[in-house]
Amino acid sequence: MTHDHDLVLRPTEAQTAAALDPPKGRTGGDLVIETLSGLGATTVFGLPGQHALGMFDALRRSSLRYVGLRTENNAGFAADAYGRVTGEAAPLLLSTGPGALMSLAALQEAAAASAPVLAIGSQIPVAGLGGGRHGYLHELRDQQASFRDVVKSVHTARTQSQIPSAIAAAWESALTAPHGPVWVEIPQDVLTAETLLPVVTAMDATPEDIVPRPELTAVAADLLSKAERPAIIAGGGVVRSDASGKLRALAELIDAPVVTTFGGKGAFPWKHPLSLQSWLEDRHTTDFLEDADVLLVVGSGLGELSSNYHTFAPRGRVIQIEADAGKLESNHPALGIHADARVALQALLETARERTDPTAPERVSAVLGKVRERIAAQGLDLEQQVVAAVREALPARAPSFWDMTILAYWAWSAFDARHPNTMHSAQGAGGLGYAFPAALGAAVADPSQPVLAVSGDGGAMYSIAELATAKQYGLDVTWLVVDDGGYGILREYMTDAYGAATGTELTRPDFVALAESFGVPAVRTTPDTLATDLAEALATPGPSLVLLPALLRMFEPTHL
Repeated sequence: MTHDHDLVLRPTEAQTAAALDPPKGRTGGDLVIETLSGLGATTVFGLPGQHALGMFDALRRSSLRYVGLRTENNAGFAADAYGRVTGEAAPLLLSTGPGALMSLAALQEAAAASAPVLAIGSQIPVAGLGGGRHGYLHELRDQQASFRDVVKSVHTARTQSQIPSAIAAAWESALTAPHGPVWVEIPQDVLTAETLLPVVTAMDATPEDIVPRPELTAVAADLLSKAERPAIIAGGGVVRSDASGKLRALAELIDAPVVTTFGGKGAFPWKHPLSLQSWLEDRHTTDFLEDADVLLVVGSGLGELSSNYHTFAPRGRVIQIEADAGKLESNHPALGIHADARVALQALLETARERTDPTAPERVSAVLGKVRERIAAQGLDLEQQVVAAVREALPARAPSFWDMTILAYWAWSAFDARHPNTMHSAQGAGGLGYAFPAALGAAVADPSQPVLAVSGDGGAMYSIAELATAKQYGLDVTWLVVDDGGYGILREYMTDAYGAATGTELTRPDFVALAESFGVPAVRTTPDTLATDLAEALATPGPSLVLLPALLRMFEPTHL
């Protein structure tokens, strides 16, 4: 029998000696940085502020790499991308009040996309907490309340001894499936006061897998093995859990066609005979999925964009594997399996029986043919040319980040991501300004590949200050800005709905001259030269901007 005291790690003599004589001049900020290092962090993002200076001062005494952006929201987007690319928790250091609140839109996107971001914010001094009456700079009555509806969990440290445990608990929460952002809050005086506590060393906050109940996977495997027309919807959970290989193995075992959601781009090979690709805003795809007698949904809550704007009405039996228990059966009755996608797919692979259906590739090909015919009838050659040019220019394993712009809406359905975890967009929460700062975070995470960011001119203005960040750190990001003179997708929506658009037309800078003023090379391109110009920019180390003046239109989605 194992007793709890048998699991206690006994310090070595050297550890004991070091603990009894900690270095002088350390503060609560050092405890924060030491804890992050002990948990395995190597990079932190953020932006300094008065109350948070204790953390930032401690950074210079550490081996952590600091990447500072020009606004907290953009720092949050960079941390989001770092978390998506690496699968690690991305620390984000913030100050109190305005600085903290500026990160909320980015944290909402991280929550919607299951990106592990560990946001650590300062607070006013302990004596002023809870009242909102003391007149401290940046003071909020209840700062935590602003985050509680956005992040996975909220953690506080009101004394220095609480700091390591609070950060470790937050770290574990961020990396427990489904991944997501978390908030840690520490008062200014706790961060700045000298500490007599030992240096933080052995930290362990390893999350446990969410394992499916075996009786549920047994039923699911039986249903799939006996199905006449099985189909699979693969969502972002497949990508986040690194389960693409297991998804493909299962699809091939039971000959089930697979469609990937916009958040699940790259989870299944685009040109595989069983690939329905990502044409979710198309009634032909919707009809095919509705006709499945057994539909396996992995890592998706079947939200608005994944259900063809909630018009999808499955007629067969639905099996839903989802790490977020709140999303199980939230939109459709199902055999709900609360589990990490990777673990659940492995269980199905071990229990499902082989099923052969030689007609499956033919049925998939027929659906894709109908989709192509529908798009071809809409006279959208320019848009398809631009999508193809981007794909031609982008190296197969280079990640891309897309803002909420018409070209991104096309890419959700029409772009071949080639590999899992290489295409990311702001479609989780849908805020503007995501692409460029997120691409910077990805370039920090993996400098071995060039990174592409895609924005419209409206969304680009949210992030223009980060050209300075790209130049400062020499980050290998190429920014494609499609300039259509305003908020193009909103212009279409309003014109279609009301006959005219209001508030969508924008005065823009000369993006090429503006980029060059930051010392970032830039070029103005055309649809015919885009592939060449973009490929050249991507092949040149360091930041660059490619401007494409073009009025793109959306394809007509079909809901009925």
